Amino acid sequence: MSILGINYEECNNCNLCLTTCILFRRDQEQDKIVFNDPTEFCNLCGQCIARCPQDAILYEGMGEAYSYEDVGKPEKIASYDPIYKFLRANRSIRRYRLRKVSKDTLQKVFDAMLNAPTAENARTENFTILSGKEQIKKLNDAVIEELMKQPQARDKYGTLLKLLGKVFNSPIFFDAPHVIFVDSPDDSEMELMNIGIIITYGRLAAQALGLGTCWNGWTQMAMMNNPEIKKIANIKGKKVGIFILGYPAVKFYRSPPRAPKKIDGLE
Repeated sequence: MSILGINYEECNNCNLCLTTCILFRRDQEQDKIVFNDPTEFCNLCGQCIARCPQDAILYEGMGEAYSYEDVGKPEKIASYDPIYKFLRANRSIRRYRLRKVSKDTLQKVFDAMLNAPTAENARTENFTILSGKEQIKKLNDAVIEELMKQPQARDKYGTLLKLLGKVFNSPIFFDAPHVIFVDSPDDSEMELMNIGIIITYGRLAAQALGLGTCWNGWTQMAMMNNPEIKKIANIKGKKVGIFILGYPAVKFYRSPPRAPKKIDGLE
């Protein structure tokens, strides 16, 4: 993957790339803009590709750029009020229909997650999905077993998990038809933030497709304490985040209240 340089047949010398990235400079002898050797510095963020009005940046192995109406004015695509309502409508779903989600629809969720920002554009994350009842049940049982070994988790969740076990075959996942994992070999705390942002993109995309989701902290806790559990889902990363996904079997009539908070410095 790399930025290769500039297609001079398309370039109109607008100089926007010069204000986008320090790796572009004007070569006085050649009287043209050139791209410095990216080996050490370029993190493939693609800002130069996005800002070039002539689509004159040459690149390879980075996927395809995407252009559409009002790409540079997202406020025209969706204004604040509907976005705010959409965000307020997001709920953690703990009741799902038996129906599985189609591959095409699931791919749309992953496509949205691929566009989430990461620190330094590192993009070290991997995606995995479990959809088989037997495999999900195997993971469910391993997670419960691990949680019950931990005194704090057992005291906090033991009774709740017993109650959920009377309702769900896989209470850890509320019998959701799909469990999605985002993991990374990067062991930094920043990577957990990256994963959180990626999962948020996926959850919001799923909501726009008529799906429901819920972050699954129980599995994350169990995997942190016993990395061997990761093998059940073929997860190899050091940091991992999990959410469940499916068609919701519940309906909401209002968004719940959220107490206002004082914002220091806003006065």
